[in-house]
Amino acid sequence: MLDMLGAIDPVTTVYGIVCVFLAAIVRGYAGFGFSLLSIISLSLVLPPAAIVPTILMLEVAASINLLPSIWREVHWRSVAWLLAGCIVATPLGTHLLASVPAAPMKLALAVFVLIAAALLLKGFVLKETPGRTATFGTGMASGVLNGAFGIGGPPVILFYFSTPAAVSVSRASVIAYFLGTDVTGLGFLGLEGLVTWDSLLRFGLYLPALLIGVWVGHRSFQGADPEVFRRWVLRLMMALAVLSALRAGYDWLDGWGFIGSLL
Repeated sequence: MLDMLGAIDPVTTVYGIVCVFLAAIVRGYAGFGFSLLSIISLSLVLPPAAIVPTILMLEVAASINLLPSIWREVHWRSVAWLLAGCIVATPLGTHLLASVPAAPMKLALAVFVLIAAALLLKGFVLKETPGRTATFGTGMASGVLNGAFGIGGPPVILFYFSTPAAVSVSRASVIAYFLGTDVTGLGFLGLEGLVTWDSLLRFGLYLPALLIGVWVGHRSFQGADPEVFRRWVLRLMMALAVLSALRAGYDWLDGWGFIGSLL
């Protein structure tokens, strides 16, 4: 079973360590992006069911590793309302996953993220931090997307980086929010029996690369100019949206049989 999944295959293992290390640098610097980057790259050599539990465990480890250094900067009130909305709406997302084609919805999400990030790059910023209702609603949007696709980050990231809060507060709050959603998601996967010895072994193999990459990224953030960092985050969001759209387009064409006919 381990050989089939590639967990101990030397070439696959080295490839996975490199992918995790590079994605971890982004995670340590920006506070997000690890899951999408690592899942897209690792899915080239491993099946999704073998990847997602390991990536969630690595996400939790990354957040715990960063939390002591950003604890005081987290806007805990907004994080609590976002998590509440996420928990309420996640079942709706899982229902959509079971009843609505995922590829066109992922493409629509990518277009939304591209437009929103472009507006923020052009200088759109809210005059004040949204209240509890808007924050709860953003958490619900994140929960729907998390339940449907496992990518609930975009609404929350756009939420924080469109407010007048300092970039250090926004980044810290995003990290704390992801810790909550990742622990919840990992719990659900455990109940479904998807957290296996194979995923634990991959977690152990990838963990050193994660910790080193997060340290490199976090150290780079400490010397970053706030406005440059904000622009970098928004451009990263747009790049991740494009990657997600390309993957969704591939899955859509493959579902219609176009990829198979070409090959």
